[in-house]
Amino acid sequence: MSVTAPVSIISPVAEEDGETQQSFEIYKDKLESILLDPKIADKQVCVVSVAGAFRTGKSFILNFFLRYLRWKTCASDDESETDWLQTNLINSNEGNNGQLKGFSWRGGDDRETSGILIWPEPFILQDKHGNEIVVILMDTQGIFDCVSTVKSCATIFALSTMISSILIYNVTKTIQEDHLQHLQLFAEYARLAMDEYQETKPFQTLMFLVRDWCFPYEAEYGINGGQRILDKRLETGAKQHKELQQLRLHIKSTFENIKCFLMPHPGLEVAISPDFRGELNTISADFKAQLHALVPHLFDRNNLVVKAINGQQITCRELSVYLNAYFEVFNGTELPEPKTILAATAEANNLAAVASAKAVYSKEMEEVCLWGDTPFMSSAELNQHHERCRASALLSFNSAKKMGGPELTSQFREKT
Repeated sequence: MSVTAPVSIISPVAEEDGETQQSFEIYKDKLESILLDPKIADKQVCVVSVAGAFRTGKSFILNFFLRYLRWKTCASDDESETDWLQTNLINSNEGNNGQLKGFSWRGGDDRETSGILIWPEPFILQDKHGNEIVVILMDTQGIFDCVSTVKSCATIFALSTMISSILIYNVTKTIQEDHLQHLQLFAEYARLAMDEYQETKPFQTLMFLVRDWCFPYEAEYGINGGQRILDKRLETGAKQHKELQQLRLHIKSTFENIKCFLMPHPGLEVAISPDFRGELNTISADFKAQLHALVPHLFDRNNLVVKAINGQQITCRELSVYLNAYFEVFNGTELPEPKTILAATAEANNLAAVASAKAVYSKEMEEVCLWGDTPFMSSAELNQHHERCRASALLSFNSAKKMGGPELTSQFREKT
């Protein structure tokens, strides 16, 4: 089977301005042509997805997964000791001086991947029980670029989380607090979309893949050093702020298994050369050494994770049904709109100002109506007091320090 390119199964749709991306479309025929192939349709499936910020090397690393899987599924017994990284199976021009091909990637600052893509060639591996498992590789659009809204970022990350059995969260330098916050937001958005009671943790394996790790003297490259960093980042303690504790507990309650792998920088020429196309002799020895550790670890028979939903392992055929159903949820109007931290804070800030203003109004009106000198008053008098108390409430609202700018403030002023 000759395969040259990944297949787009979910693609962004440009808004009227031609640039902003808010909605998506799904290509059911392409999806079903892969997952409903009679050779794999009723086999259990493992979906490996890479997600994270744009321009952080997601597609680049996926092509090494692809190279390994093609070697793994093509190698005969007497070839099993060969170096998968050096073996040119995908293209006759590959090898030490050849190009890295498969999922589209390149250097630079502009986004390369849009929507969600899967490699159309399924790879059949055996798990630790000897069962045949179909491995599907998935690439995703990078989040936080300059044309995607928060909703579209949340949709892509959430769908990736819901579909995958192994979600690789690609981050650079280290695991930062904002990485955890975004993970919590998008994972919760995914959990909300599932809209069903989960007897188990809703999602399976999460691996933080830390790229360009700069502190090997604190924690060595690889899975062991990564585990120490992960334990440190996710630990909770009595002296820790409650908000930080809840964030970590939420993430732990969302995924069954959480790992971390520390990768070194691939080398200066890889980063700055516009002509780099994946040649192995250009990539640093440390990076290649860790590829030899990372990739076989992911696809080891003991680490393959069959996709399960609510504890039930599913087949490729069932995955197709679930993916279509999940997509329809995100394309509907029932889910709340995810917001940026600034937007959510500004909204809460203005709501608090409205609440304070209403409290001022209620207090002053109570003083007039409950503690006034007369047992009753005319409609004209009541309206006069109402206008005076309303003016006090508006003064309270206008005097409060608020975020979000005049347009947002005017929307909330009307609620006062």
